[in-house]
Amino acid sequence: MKDILQVLEDRRAEARLGGGETRIAAQHAKGKLTARERVELLLDEGSFEEFDMFVAHRCTDFGMDETRPYGDGVITGWGTINGRLVYVFSQDFTVFGGSLSETHSNKICKIMDMAMQNGAPVIGLNDSGGARIQEGVSSLAGYAEVFQRNVLASGVIPQISVIMGPCAGGAVYSPAMTDFIFMVKDSSYMFVTGPDVVKTVTNEVVTAEELGGASTHTRKSSVADAAFENDVEALAEVRRLVDFLPLSNREKPPVRPFFDEPGRVEPSLDTLVPENANTPYDMKELILKVADEGDFYEIQENFAKNIITGFIRLEGQTVGVVANQPMVLAGCLDIDSSRKAARFVRFCDCFEIPILTFVDVPGFLPGTTQEYGGVIKHGAKLLYAYAEATVPKVTVITRKAYGGAYVVMASKHLRGDFNYAWPTSEVAVMGAKGATEILYRSELNDPEKIAARTKEYEDRFANPFVAAEKGFIDEVIQPRSTRRRVARAFAALRGKKLSNPWKKHDNIPL
Repeated sequence: MKDILQVLEDRRAEARLGGGETRIAAQHAKGKLTARERVELLLDEGSFEEFDMFVAHRCTDFGMDETRPYGDGVITGWGTINGRLVYVFSQDFTVFGGSLSETHSNKICKIMDMAMQNGAPVIGLNDSGGARIQEGVSSLAGYAEVFQRNVLASGVIPQISVIMGPCAGGAVYSPAMTDFIFMVKDSSYMFVTGPDVVKTVTNEVVTAEELGGASTHTRKSSVADAAFENDVEALAEVRRLVDFLPLSNREKPPVRPFFDEPGRVEPSLDTLVPENANTPYDMKELILKVADEGDFYEIQENFAKNIITGFIRLEGQTVGVVANQPMVLAGCLDIDSSRKAARFVRFCDCFEIPILTFVDVPGFLPGTTQEYGGVIKHGAKLLYAYAEATVPKVTVITRKAYGGAYVVMASKHLRGDFNYAWPTSEVAVMGAKGATEILYRSELNDPEKIAARTKEYEDRFANPFVAAEKGFIDEVIQPRSTRRRVARAFAALRGKKLSNPWKKHDNIPL
């Protein structure tokens, strides 16, 4: 019996070594952790239960049958993050460069199937050279099996991808279909075709970092939601994100202990909005002052900065926040901000996360670049996302809410539950200057008359009370009481039940 137990331990030790000491040292030399070290950091200590440790590939071509390492380049299993169940796979770059084979994909698919059945998130730690060329179409079939599960799991369980090394070719599409993608600066990249292919086909000379590095995907393409300095920071932030999310669409988000008075008054908010309507201010200040303990987990911080998205807690409960940022492009909506916010709103709606919207929007960004780029259709994505969402929706207008952008930003007309406005808010078709130039075009040659007409328009419409008279604003509130009013609103909406008409699925304007 002792001999058998020793054989088991020897095999386990061999499996844990992956590609061997030399390749592990090479991984460390690049500033990267090994696949197992990453899993240990991500999960609660001692909670990881591994599956398929002894799986080996079945390929016999190109001399592959001479090297059959245990695990076949991916570590799979389950464990806990702060006591809550998650499933995880971690690709091992020390084994065939983490390339995906038929058995490699089978291991990932098994974990994804279990996550769906048991209602728990899947976290993928990606570090792979792509499809294993020696296996040909079998590896491509393996990718397709993973893709199919990504689609079926979408909206059922949270899916999180962490890019911790190369991710190229077909490998990029699985992360692209997950809910959140995180990258590690200087050691991870994603692209469909690499720099060499780009040079051959288009004559462009570009580095891997420029083509698909963390900066590219967090600032330009919006493929990634955030990038971190190293593996350790990335995994710590994933743990923090999971704390905000429900395990599946069958459960509510977790309720955490909180030590912040729900009725807390913030007098400084009374002077947050400047007297001059054209002067910017930082909307993040409002978000932080409303959130429990000032804790805000921002999503896509470096992309489309004219809109802010992320998670806070109110009375210990997760709330998704969408807010215009007057510091960037005056808070205008454009193509990028509409896409960013629409995807976030849809995620929240999938997982029963209430949505809080702070509005200061002068309209959609004008110009040929926007129109040629399809701002109509992209703006409609955000409109569609808010209109279809059935979760509790609370909206606070702080300053400008003009034209179609007023409607799009979770207005009462899109089934907003509680729509509040500060006394500084202006709900109108457009700003006073533009409106008077249209209404009194015949008087444009008389500056004094136009100035008087503008003042008249401002007095009549540059306030929230016309909208409040019509019931489109439920209450005009003191800025200092925003946290209390919003917290009470969400408390009143905890039993909300609303469903859309039956359909196979919708057809959002993509």
